[in-house]
Amino acid sequence: MSRTPSSSRRDFLKKSSVLGAAVVTGAAAADTTPRPLPPLPVNPVTEKAMPTRNLGRTGYRVGVFSLGGQASIEQPNNADVAVPIVERALDLGVNYIDTAAMYGGPERWSQRYIGEVMKRRRNQAYLASKTHDRTRDGSLKLLEESLKLLNTDHLDAWQLHHIDSQDDVDRIFGKGGAIEAFQQAREQKMVRFLGVTGHRDPDLLIQCLERFQFDQILMALNAADKHHLSFMEKLLPLAVEKQLGIIGMKIPARGRILSSWKPAEHKQAGWEGEAPLPGTLAMKEALYYVLSLPVSTVIIGCDTLAQLEENVQLARDFTPLSERQLAALTEEAKPVARQALFFRRWA
Repeated sequence: MSRTPSSSRRDFLKKSSVLGAAVVTGAAAADTTPRPLPPLPVNPVTEKAMPTRNLGRTGYRVGVFSLGGQASIEQPNNADVAVPIVERALDLGVNYIDTAAMYGGPERWSQRYIGEVMKRRRNQAYLASKTHDRTRDGSLKLLEESLKLLNTDHLDAWQLHHIDSQDDVDRIFGKGGAIEAFQQAREQKMVRFLGVTGHRDPDLLIQCLERFQFDQILMALNAADKHHLSFMEKLLPLAVEKQLGIIGMKIPARGRILSSWKPAEHKQAGWEGEAPLPGTLAMKEALYYVLSLPVSTVIIGCDTLAQLEENVQLARDFTPLSERQLAALTEEAKPVARQALFFRRWA
């Protein structure tokens, strides 16, 4: 009986954890020749729904608004809310969906919900996921599980998740590190493109870009960026120079940069830290600030269908801000810079 592309690639992944690094060097071979990847996805609605831009040198035209796999899409037992958001996003012309192996905890709810939609509409969305494991074998295991949960035999982008420390960089690029899994997965046609992501320190991501030829980068950018460990100062120009697909995230800072933020009504603990002040920007201002930078697209997680539809409408109506307008918004964000950049290194 003939094997499907999915089963042959997954068989390879299982064998690869035993064969070790020899596979990367060609000393051992997979049991099957990798099948060609299908054409890049096409959502027929995108071009009429919102402006599009090149995703770096990948050859993909991406809508300026893309769907993030957090917010409602990572909440446990939330399929009645999460799955319709993913479906509606594609209906509205979104053609890039981002998720990660760690979204939704051990049950990986985000990948499960998105996978429900990918069963039927995989060819309409550029699908990006991530590994938070820093080793080769651990990352390959996460990839195998991600492909199953997402109901696909390949990712359009596989990314290093949340580069947080020098130790992360050293482990990823050391012997048996995750970068070996990246090279292997691309060679075996389980992933199309490779990327790196981070929120904390631009210098860590600059190191990654100098050590490996990535195809895309997902970086935290918002109107408060210039006030602390700016990603716009050196990292963003380097990504442009390398012709990477550049994806912005943390645009509303989980709501903390927005004037609608009500400190008394939100939890203020954990990774996000304290956010004692109302924000200073409207969602339109926050979104248009980042879209006026040299990014390919932005990803935003949505809690409701209404939130999704509002964001797509803002993207449809987008016109770039002037340098004067950008400078004014940077200044407006200054009083709440600490809470708007909660993800940066502060000590």
